[in-house]
Amino acid sequence: MIGALLSYGAFFMTTALIYAIVCLGLNVQWGQTGLFNVGVAGFVAIGAYVSALLTTPAAPGRFAGFDLPIAIGWLGGAVIAGLLSFLLGALTIRLRADYLAIATFGAAVVIHLCMLNLQSLTGGPFGIGFIPRPFASYAGEPLEFGFLNLALLAGVVLMLYLSLERLLRSPWGRVLRAIREDEAAALALGKNSIRFRLQAFAVGGAIMGLAGAAQAHFIGFIAPDNYQPTLTFQVWAMLIVGGSGNNRGAVLGAIVVWAVWAISGGAIAAIFPAGEQARAASLQIVLIGLALCAILLWRPRGILGEVKIVSRHLAGLSAQRAQPSFAVKDERLDGEKT
Repeated sequence: MIGALLSYGAFFMTTALIYAIVCLGLNVQWGQTGLFNVGVAGFVAIGAYVSALLTTPAAPGRFAGFDLPIAIGWLGGAVIAGLLSFLLGALTIRLRADYLAIATFGAAVVIHLCMLNLQSLTGGPFGIGFIPRPFASYAGEPLEFGFLNLALLAGVVLMLYLSLERLLRSPWGRVLRAIREDEAAALALGKNSIRFRLQAFAVGGAIMGLAGAAQAHFIGFIAPDNYQPTLTFQVWAMLIVGGSGNNRGAVLGAIVVWAVWAISGGAIAAIFPAGEQARAASLQIVLIGLALCAILLWRPRGILGEVKIVSRHLAGLSAQRAQPSFAVKDERLDGEKT
């Protein structure tokens, strides 16, 4: 009994950490730069399918199946997702707010249609199976297998978190926050907002692609139904609940919202008869919405809200330009000498 609970706990945390990776990618785009991306599911799907195509064995009637190592698949999924994010951003990054949201949602719909119809590449509605799983030799031991996967994902999340923290505290990250807070002021200080927004969009997309690759190999099977708009809703709820603009909040929000989702799913299975459970599953979204409203009323910035410091950086940079003799290098957005 205890072993089964520990095994489920490892499975739960591994899934939550995969969502945490997606949230970290969205946090770069929205939390740090203010880019309203509602096509999250599409970027996750790209990473999953690219990694699956690179690592699965050859199959009759389907392109690819290169049988490469899992690490190559994860790297390929992140790179291709980042590249496609860059190309999409080059076309849409000048759009603002709801217009960018419509464009990214449209891109996600196109990706979903491609997954459904390019059967020779994606397997169509049947998806791709036989995706190699990390530590597959331990698959017969659920407890060991679960904790090894959990340790792997925890290591990935930790390295990604530390890298993003360092990156977002760098001059590049300070420029992103300045653009988000007051783009006109950042432009007046000589910053190319389009270039920085495009870079943030590509970085966030690559991180989402990495999450999709990890999910594909953790489950061992992918299909278009895994990447419905519900996934985008879940990730946005996780980021808002945890605290937009805060990487720790993104990770915490993923765990909290996934816990609500899992508990509500178990409650629905226990309360409703089997014939009604499919329709009753929509109550999960209702519960997530209620939790989101409660968090916003209790803590409008999320559980771990961002500390607003950008205005100080902007003021400091303005003072540098006005009085170069009193410039302070650590307060500059780009680290350049005046």
